[in-house]
Amino acid sequence: MLSSCRNKGTLKAFTTGLMLIFFFDNRLWISLDTNKQLIACIWFRSTDDNFVSASQALLKQLGHFGNDGLNPDEEELHCHQQVGDLYKSTRAAKHFQKDIIRRAEGFISISSKQMEIVRRFAKDCCQYGTPNQSSTLPLPEVASQIGSCHGSMEKEREALHRIISNQVCAPLRALVRDSQLEDARLLVRHYDRLRQEVEAQGTEVARQRSKQGDGSAVENSIKLHLAEAKLDELKSRMKAVRKEATFAMSSVEAQQQEKTFQQLLLMVSAEKSYHQSVLSLLEKLHSEITQDEQLAMSTSESLSVRSDSSVQVTDRGTDSNTSHSTPHGLGDKDDGFFVAKAVHEFEAQQEGELSLSLDDILVIHQVGPSGWSKGECHDRVGWFPSAYVERLENLDQITEASETPCDK
Repeated sequence: MLSSCRNKGTLKAFTTGLMLIFFFDNRLWISLDTNKQLIACIWFRSTDDNFVSASQALLKQLGHFGNDGLNPDEEELHCHQQVGDLYKSTRAAKHFQKDIIRRAEGFISISSKQMEIVRRFAKDCCQYGTPNQSSTLPLPEVASQIGSCHGSMEKEREALHRIISNQVCAPLRALVRDSQLEDARLLVRHYDRLRQEVEAQGTEVARQRSKQGDGSAVENSIKLHLAEAKLDELKSRMKAVRKEATFAMSSVEAQQQEKTFQQLLLMVSAEKSYHQSVLSLLEKLHSEITQDEQLAMSTSESLSVRSDSSVQVTDRGTDSNTSHSTPHGLGDKDDGFFVAKAVHEFEAQQEGELSLSLDDILVIHQVGPSGWSKGECHDRVGWFPSAYVERLENLDQITEASETPCDK
């Protein structure tokens, strides 16, 4: 049985009682321990496990140990490889879990600093917008909307942080610190120690067998029997511990895979929900700002019209004495009055303006050049938009329109 392995650069050597097996320069060499006589040499290029298998096959071919059962069988090598793979898999999963925790905590730390900056920005917007909301200007309203929106967005981000911290990192941290993994690793180490003891005892059995022809046959036979009995007992213990270690490591691996997968899925779902909420808030904010922009444009046009109206009211005395003013919109009448009908309603906004109802009959006194006209209706005289009335050209139109009485 192969009892030990020593790695020195490219040199790998195994001893088997009376024989020395070593791997050097891509060749497998076998010689006797007693006089270092070379008995075999083969080319070989593979892993340590394959090296062991090839060494055993070569020994059997040379008839050194025959089929005495001292060499590990293929099943034992496979089980040993399985335990090693499980150990590597659980170790890699544990490191991955630690990486997830470390990166998630780093994300929360950086994101919390961003939250602080955005919340200050939201506070600045609200401090400007709230006291000035009574103003007719659109900026204070928009500032308040932006501040409120960003405040809500940061609440959503804070909820995401809580989910990642409490529902993702905390369970992973508990899994990393779980004693079940360490217990399974202790079983693996115990199995490795027993395996080394089995190899050492196998070498002792081989040594006792080599002495069977020397000295006292009875004494050597007893020693051989005791060595073989101890070897069998060690093998039995090793197999039992190996099964226990394999089961424990398999359970830990399954738990790691399942829980880590669940925590990653939860984190992705939380991120998706956060981004959907933020998108919804931004779409609402954009819609509100667009409406405010349209309202501001409408208000600006209204202010411009009212400004023109104010100029007309202020200068109507001068305009009334000006005989060469050019009528605009209602036709041309030289120094004369004419009749018109209201085609749109108009509500007076300031002193000097005349309110109109639909189908009102007016007597137009003056058509101003700025789009406003002066007229009389229901014994009231004032200014109104020229486009809100329509001139009646003949008597039939006047008669037909007069059949609808004025409401005011």
